[in-house]
Amino acid sequence: MFAPGSTIGILGGGQLGRMIILAGRPLGFRFHVYCPEKNATAGAIADTFTQASYEDLEALEAFASQVDCITFEFENIPSQALSKLSTLKPIAPNANVLYICQHRQREKDFLKSNGFPCADFRYATSPEELEKAVKAIGFPSVIKTAAFGYDGKGQIKLTEPKNISDCSKLWSRLDKPNKVVVEKWINHIGEYSVVCARKKSGETTTFPMAKNVHINHILHSSSVPALLPNEISEKAAALAKAIADALDVVGLIAIEYFLDSEHQLIVNEMAPRPHNSGHYSIDTCITSQFEQHIRAITDLPFGSTELHSNGVMINLLGDVWSQGAPDWACLLKDPRIKLHLYDKGEARPGRKMGHFTLLHSDAKSAESDSQALFLQLNSQKESLSNTQ
Repeated sequence: MFAPGSTIGILGGGQLGRMIILAGRPLGFRFHVYCPEKNATAGAIADTFTQASYEDLEALEAFASQVDCITFEFENIPSQALSKLSTLKPIAPNANVLYICQHRQREKDFLKSNGFPCADFRYATSPEELEKAVKAIGFPSVIKTAAFGYDGKGQIKLTEPKNISDCSKLWSRLDKPNKVVVEKWINHIGEYSVVCARKKSGETTTFPMAKNVHINHILHSSSVPALLPNEISEKAAALAKAIADALDVVGLIAIEYFLDSEHQLIVNEMAPRPHNSGHYSIDTCITSQFEQHIRAITDLPFGSTELHSNGVMINLLGDVWSQGAPDWACLLKDPRIKLHLYDKGEARPGRKMGHFTLLHSDAKSAESDSQALFLQLNSQKESLSNTQ
């Protein structure tokens, strides 16, 4: 157990790291952030901040000497860095969890080999293999780069056979990757997620299942409760716990699901860290996902994940700043709104700059009310549609 007063090292300086720190302050923990970016939002509020490359082994060693344990807030950390740090201090989740989840081939192989439900898939390492893989999977299908993909980056949907007439062009559109995964397109009736926390002892707990809506492949909203039959929510929680056990996770893992037309859950992606779709927990649950992550990695007793309020979390992307600074007073005049801004500096299209959560007594009305508030803030109507 790492007692309050210990220093937790965080690899990565983004908003997830920032919210881990904010959740850990009341528990008495100190934080040391390590990342290459100079103006990191997590680094700005950490007790100690090291700006250095993940390839700088000397800096990594100095970082490890100043912390009691290490966690991370994003997946794209070079394996060499993790290998070095693993010999120096405990890392939670462990390096093998990150190794599997940061690469789509390893992630898909893990799911398939353990019997977890996932879309049919094939691999390709060249345009010629890509054509064979697409023909084997059929249409519609989606091509995803095996590494460094998030928020829809590195993906192409194929809807008709004519799309594969020149696979070399598709390969170039994906920036000539080393390997891609070709997946069957799931005609789903909804996208959902469950965040699971697990301790070294194997004790697990899950947060309420969230219903998610994406726009242009980026999460737009997460609603709780998900308003699904109990048996589906219970199965999703059980799957998340089974995946966490199979990976031997210590900390958090978020499992994203498709619910297909036959009401079967299909695992889409996994993220071994706090997750955007779990941000609702800050304001709607007794214990947030960020506090639960700290409790898990330091081996403190878990807090309750019970909902004390219905809610809808809405992401605020840089696009909202397109016509100048948003009118936060207009949003906050609704007393049910909880606003979270990440202090990330320049607002760029697609960049996650913050979120707000609408707390609501009526779960069914919460979604429409939150969208109305978002459109009022944004002043530009957007069509909402689920995308894979």
